[in-house]
Amino acid sequence: MNELYRNSAQAVSFMVSEITHICRDMKKRPPGSQGEREAGEYMAGVLKNECGCADVKVETFREHPSAFYGYFWFSATFDCLCAISFFISPWLSIVFGAAALLLFLFQFVLYKQVIDPLFPEKESLNVTAVRPCTGKVKRRIFLNGHIDAAWEFPLNYHFGGVVFEIPGVMAVIGVLFYMTLGIIQLCGAGALAAAGEEVQNVGALVQHIGTSAPVAGTWVHHAGLWGLMFVPFFLLVGCTYNPRRVVDGANDNLTGCYMGIAILREMERLGVCLKDTELGVILTGSEEAGLRGAKAWCKAHAKDYQDVPTYIISYDTIHDPKKLMVNLRDLNNTVASDQELASLFLQSAEEMNVPCSKGRVPLMGGSTDSAAFTQGGFRSIGITGLSHKLEDYYHTRRDSFDNLDEAGLENCYLATVRFIEKLGM
Repeated sequence: MNELYRNSAQAVSFMVSEITHICRDMKKRPPGSQGEREAGEYMAGVLKNECGCADVKVETFREHPSAFYGYFWFSATFDCLCAISFFISPWLSIVFGAAALLLFLFQFVLYKQVIDPLFPEKESLNVTAVRPCTGKVKRRIFLNGHIDAAWEFPLNYHFGGVVFEIPGVMAVIGVLFYMTLGIIQLCGAGALAAAGEEVQNVGALVQHIGTSAPVAGTWVHHAGLWGLMFVPFFLLVGCTYNPRRVVDGANDNLTGCYMGIAILREMERLGVCLKDTELGVILTGSEEAGLRGAKAWCKAHAKDYQDVPTYIISYDTIHDPKKLMVNLRDLNNTVASDQELASLFLQSAEEMNVPCSKGRVPLMGGSTDSAAFTQGGFRSIGITGLSHKLEDYYHTRRDSFDNLDEAGLENCYLATVRFIEKLGM
């Protein structure tokens, strides 16, 4: 393996050259697009012709790629209806608010396919390649990256990550605000109805209502009017992404794809072969559509690769050499990664003098494909190379081939080679 360490610069040069080629010379790669397919098939050819992978599979699957970000339109609509209907019926306000929160939880936080059938169906692809070992197979390691690129986040591009997150946070607060007012209004109406049954004298009832109405009605109504200040944030939620602009996705996530491809290519070029460990690459489609490719891969291969221990290392946005991170939790902090693999990667990075820290993908931080592999029953970790506070190139046009960081790529390459060497011992 020493040859792989010594040739890290050549490996990084290959990554940069290939990423530049795909960004410059191929079509944009939104989920389920012709550009995604073109790039996937091209990389499958590199794995077969230059990486010594005798077993290369290109598998297609059907999905609804616009649903994941299309959720924001539904969310903005339900949020606005929650506010407007409060002045008509508190019950309606609570119903629309609950719909908005549940949709946020299941479609956006947990990546469930709640509204997917409402959007057009398209075809995406996954690529799986395995490089054989020399002896009897005792374990298998897959290095994973996703092929597709994201639609642009205009707020992050123009104002930065903090501003980008404000509409979502304020929308949740606003919906909870109106739902609370609706409950108070209903409770107040219920109290008045109960009082009406007890008070027999009509005059007393009128007097009771006159003194209670301001408590149960007037101030709540005024609070509802003040709550209209949340409506601009509701509307901004619907502008979270621009479906007409697709970013290059050089860092997110051609770096993840080529981390594995470059290692296999260097092994083939230098004649390095592992004794009893198969090393492979999984390139997933439509990660930006809610991990749809990784989910489809797990479904298609639920009974495969069970003959020996199989590990999947997912790379996503390998950029900043000071921000290399093993994510101990993924999918908006809801899925735990494999702790043993995480510790081994951290140890490998330390032995190579590569800065690497523990971390987690926070709520509103999204996910890596690792979460889908973990949920699919595979041992997996996610490796990232950026701040989860959202860099200015995250899902913006700044994520281009001229914004790659060679030091960040080399650090991750060295740590990964050492990780493979230690895991294969």
